[in-house]
Amino acid sequence: MKSYLKLVNFEINRFFKLYLIIIGLTIVSQLIGTIIVTKEKMNEVNKVIYENQLSVSQYVENYGTFSFQRVIYSEWFIMPIFFCIVMLMIYVFFIWYREWFGKNTFIYRLFMLPTERITIYVSKLSAIMLFVFGLIALQIILIPIEMFIFNRIVPSDFRTSYPLFDFYSVEIWRWLYPNSVIEFMIMYGMGLILVVILFNAILFERSYGLKGIFAAIVYGVLSFGVLFAPIIVSRIVTGYFYPLEILLMELVTSIIVLGSAFWIANQLLKYKIRV
Repeated sequence: MKSYLKLVNFEINRFFKLYLIIIGLTIVSQLIGTIIVTKEKMNEVNKVIYENQLSVSQYVENYGTFSFQRVIYSEWFIMPIFFCIVMLMIYVFFIWYREWFGKNTFIYRLFMLPTERITIYVSKLSAIMLFVFGLIALQIILIPIEMFIFNRIVPSDFRTSYPLFDFYSVEIWRWLYPNSVIEFMIMYGMGLILVVILFNAILFERSYGLKGIFAAIVYGVLSFGVLFAPIIVSRIVTGYFYPLEILLMELVTSIIVLGSAFWIANQLLKYKIRV
């Protein structure tokens, strides 16, 4: 356990500077974006009122009010989220390949540590999941701040109240912040399995070279085939299974894919990857 925690800490420290840059870009983009988008809208409102000589009530009656939703659908808000997702996806590959292709071949030293190699695998996986949860927590903190800025700029006569829980009606939000524990486990369990499959694909390539790329593709197809088999079957045999039965089957196939992924990773790290 001590070795595992040290390795997780080591992985986090190696990515931390870049992680802080990602966090900084997200904060700056969303806060500045909130101000710009809101002020643009208010300038537009003032222009219409001035040109048409309208009162506030006449403007609201003709054009309506607007809400914070205008901000969260803007590129200032959405782009940093996609940027974070892309950076973490790249890091899934970088976290392994830098060990082989860095300035010094660090993988030699890493695999010589007095610990099971699968611990290194799990520590890298844990670091990535912690980065994901960290970014999600950041977004939860940012939203009330952005709503406060929005409310400070837009007079109450021109804005529509936008309750915090209404964020879950936004599609991307439903993916990032599931409504229930079960949805959370499904969404982030699937994310975990995706990372594990990519990790194993990298290990196949590192173990067998070009042949490993073919093996990685076959492994990926088989894994996703097993993982989504219950959903595919339920689509073919419409109305035969209850939703709970599909959920339980999906849970079983997820455990099979995840368990087999760890077993394969352990075998590759122990017997195929030579340093």
